[in-house]
Amino acid sequence: MTAPLPLSALPAAGDGIGPRLPGAIYANQDGCFEVLVLITDPPEAARLLRRASARWAVIVRDTLRADGQPVAVGSVWTNEDHLVRPGRSAYAPAA
Repeated sequence: MTAPLPLSALPAAGDGIGPRLPGAIYANQDGCFEVLVLITDPPEAARLLRRASARWAVIVRDTLRADGQPVAVGSVWTNEDHLVRPGRSAYAPAA
């Protein structure tokens, strides 16, 4: 049996999230998605994805479907994903 990897050997959460900030639109073979919410709280991400090991989750809406409902996803950003429109910065200035 092999020993588990130390946390320092795991990729950073930001590497898996990629440029998926709220407001971003990205496309891949599954559709074209608008990022509604980025969740970086591991317990909340684990609850939404029903996966104990989740460190983040992205709530997206498929823009190609008229009835597209928000759904939480935990798939990592790969070279198959293409950014269509960048999202807002992490912090929006107060009005």
